[in-house]
Amino acid sequence: MQSDDSPIHINPNMDRQPKFIGQQKNTFFENQMSMRPPVAGTVARGFLNEDEMFFRGINAKGEPVTTMPIPVTRDVLLRGQERYNIYCVVCHGAAGDGKGIVMVGNDGNGYGYVVPAPNYHTERFLEMPDGQYFDVISHGTPTGTMSGYATQIPVADRWAIVAYIRALQRSQNAAGSDLPQSELQRIEQERGITIN
Repeated sequence: MQSDDSPIHINPNMDRQPKFIGQQKNTFFENQMSMRPPVAGTVARGFLNEDEMFFRGINAKGEPVTTMPIPVTRDVLLRGQERYNIYCVVCHGAAGDGKGIVMVGNDGNGYGYVVPAPNYHTERFLEMPDGQYFDVISHGTPTGTMSGYATQIPVADRWAIVAYIRALQRSQNAAGSDLPQSELQRIEQERGITIN
């Protein structure tokens, strides 16, 4: 049944709250501004970033960390692979050899880049600490040949990319001893080969 009566408001005080809208005068404060600056030292929720190892890739001495500050799991590696394929592969190549499409082009001549992307499988990059990879992903290189990706790639994803780069390095420089003996035997039997 329809009614011409006004609808019933169970809690009408929520409809008419005393409040100040931005830029509105507020005589409670000396400067009469209703918009108040945050208290000194206020940090927005989720932006405390106290953990130097995780958020900056450095240890207590300010040096790049040598190991990952997160556990490297299969999920982390898969996430790193996904992010690497989005942000890094175009320059650094699918194998991490510096032969991405931007560097070599469709015709093998590249697209005008004078400084090639590095090959992660050289001694210099194999020995580079994890924190230094994280820093370069975050801030780019001092020469400007690579831009920083801190605004595009969240911190955890940057570490996942570092983990994936390490997996790429391991895959290209693997030895038979890196595999469990049972897996090594299975591969050798399936392919009829001997792996050293």
